[in-house]
Amino acid sequence: MEKAFEFLQKKDPIFRTIIAQYGLPTITVRPQGFATLVLLILEQQVSVDSAKATFLKIKLHTANLNPETLNSLSDATFRSFGVSRQKTTYIKALATAIINNEIDLDHLPLLTAAEVRETLIKIKGIGHWTIDVYLMFCLQSPDILPLGDIAVINTITELLDLNDKSQIARYTQNWQPHRSAATFLLWHYYLRKRNRTITYSP
Repeated sequence: MEKAFEFLQKKDPIFRTIIAQYGLPTITVRPQGFATLVLLILEQQVSVDSAKATFLKIKLHTANLNPETLNSLSDATFRSFGVSRQKTTYIKALATAIINNEIDLDHLPLLTAAEVRETLIKIKGIGHWTIDVYLMFCLQSPDILPLGDIAVINTITELLDLNDKSQIARYTQNWQPHRSAATFLLWHYYLRKRNRTITYSP
């Protein structure tokens, strides 16, 4: 990652500004597998802390957080944990796909980023943001830029005065093949400027 940060500082002055102001980010690796994907579903469109609190309620209730266990829980039980009806459907869709051997999460590290995306996007409730985060944090894919992430878009808009997503996509091609490192720096800037810290793994 150090070489990636060096590359980005030479490529774009905004990264020199971020690092000069806030230093380098700490890169968190999240575990691969079903439990993390469940947590990422919970993180969709809510704060990381809120999702983590809900996830911990599920973990406390279930001896084994696996597809079979979660698939057997009633919708009412999920509601008691604070999981919406929609996200309950998404979690059960993921669990069902694994139980029916429609997806093999253990095989994902052997695939390219594009193949991982093609595999996971078929599951109801798993969109590009969830896949991007899984690729970055779990599979350490080096060239991911989650344009569905509000913090990333807001930071790019602030630092580069770019507002259109297609314009942003074109501009950030210059950061290849280290767009994941660029994203970590953008998140780092966003959080440090707001005096916020995030612990991703519960």
